[in-house]
Amino acid sequence: MTVLVVGASHRSAPVEVLEQLALDPDAAAKLRTAALETDHVIEAVVLATCNRVEIYAAVDRFHGSVDDLTALLVERTDLSADVLTPSLYVHYDEAAVAHLFSVATGLDSMVVGESQILGQVRAALRHSQDTESLGTSLNALFQQGLRVGKRAHAETGIDRAGQSLVSVALAEAAEIVGPLEGLRVCIVGAGSIAALAATSARRADVGDIVVVSRTHSNAQRLAVAVGGRAVDIDTLSAELATVDLVVSCTGATGTVITADMLTHVGTERSSAAPLVVADLALPRDVDQAVGQLPHVVVIGLESLATSLHNGAALEDVAAVRTIVAEEVAAFVAARDATRVAPTLVALRTMATGVVAVELERLWTRLDTLTPQERHEVERTVRRVADKLLHEPSVRIKEYAGRSLESSYADALAELFALHPSAVEAVTKPGDLS
Repeated sequence: MTVLVVGASHRSAPVEVLEQLALDPDAAAKLRTAALETDHVIEAVVLATCNRVEIYAAVDRFHGSVDDLTALLVERTDLSADVLTPSLYVHYDEAAVAHLFSVATGLDSMVVGESQILGQVRAALRHSQDTESLGTSLNALFQQGLRVGKRAHAETGIDRAGQSLVSVALAEAAEIVGPLEGLRVCIVGAGSIAALAATSARRADVGDIVVVSRTHSNAQRLAVAVGGRAVDIDTLSAELATVDLVVSCTGATGTVITADMLTHVGTERSSAAPLVVADLALPRDVDQAVGQLPHVVVIGLESLATSLHNGAALEDVAAVRTIVAEEVAAFVAARDATRVAPTLVALRTMATGVVAVELERLWTRLDTLTPQERHEVERTVRRVADKLLHEPSVRIKEYAGRSLESSYADALAELFALHPSAVEAVTKPGDLS
């Protein structure tokens, strides 16, 4: 059993494709369940963020698993397999480990070094734990991934250099309309991204903050937290005419802000600066036609991806890549050593049993030996057995990291006539990755 990743992100897919793959928590849970129902998936974790959807799976077969997981992603879009597949990536075994560690450290984020992804990885792990969708393999991998992410932020300046997507969007908005201090801001949505946007806007000392959400109680909760006011979703059009900046990040599957809602922006707003609309949702909240209006500037995920120039210093990125490489090597070595451990334990158990039987036979023939003499004989025999087993044990551990490590373990069991049940008795269910 080993690890497979099938997914898409801002690095592999255009926004139009990511929009169709976007998952809310319920959809992510259904995808995780569907993955577990395929023939070769034993464990599964789904990582779904605003710019990536990935299925991590512990599988017993590579090719069948790739086909099954790809089919599941195709089913969740209106795209054909021929159209979607070029936007997907597949990582297997060590490459899958390296990918998760890169994701957890922020190296694979749209904004390199952003720390929000670490919380999203933790949430994905927790959801799988709560639904018993993972066992030893993925649990160990994700726990290590979280530790690697924390280490990267503790030992390098990657978190200071890399900003959150919200911070970058607000910085771009400031380049268009000037300083954010005193501006009127509308937050559309009340989820985690919306809360981050509202908090960041308040820290920038904006003026009035209006929170709009389909669930008024959620909007009210966020508005109170940032000293703003909550309004009903059906008043959104009127609110858009009076604000300077809009940050939209809902979980809606359809358009939330249309061109018709902003047609009169130029005549109704007192400010000469354009209205900036930052669309951070996936699928997009803002109708593409909005970007064609003369008094409106749209900042979307696609434009952020192409124009983003974050301050991630090259030395910090290099340092994190080194950490990832070290941690991948350590994780794989530990995992591979675990794979052959049952064979080694069974071998040493057999040797210990043989020594014990032969010593008992010897004592019946040499009943005149003193306790000290018996001790010396026993120690010598056990030392001989240990030395005979030492070289095979060292070699099998060295071979463990090679692609044929299972055949070496099998050969060792065969050469020493280890019964399969002896090896299986050492291996607890779920211990091997």
